[in-house]
Amino acid sequence: MCGECVKSKCPDRGNICLDNGSYILNFAHCAECQKREPIKIAQRNVEVKDDGEEVISYEHKCTHCCHVIAEHEHTFSIEGEYQEYAMYCMLCGVGSDTVSVLPVDPRKEMTLF
Repeated sequence: MCGECVKSKCPDRGNICLDNGSYILNFAHCAECQKREPIKIAQRNVEVKDDGEEVISYEHKCTHCCHVIAEHEHTFSIEGEYQEYAMYCMLCGVGSDTVSVLPVDPRKEMTLF
């Protein structure tokens, strides 16, 4: 991973968790060739572990010189009645989210009263 290619290393993205794509606003330029060409995704891999956790990983690369800008990792798992998402990437940032699998999220109902 290259910290010179990004404006901010691992920005906090709150509950945004990308399993594909790139956070272009955080891309300064390629540290190798100094170009600001579109970023390509390479080496995309989807792994499903024995416990059901899904891990998607890929590399953000410069389209012009193939320099690796950042390595991206997205995880998805089910914990009880919730879907858990997490993202870690120097370019796209760090984020996590929890979503209820039920039609009505019990946590949100509790805050109404």
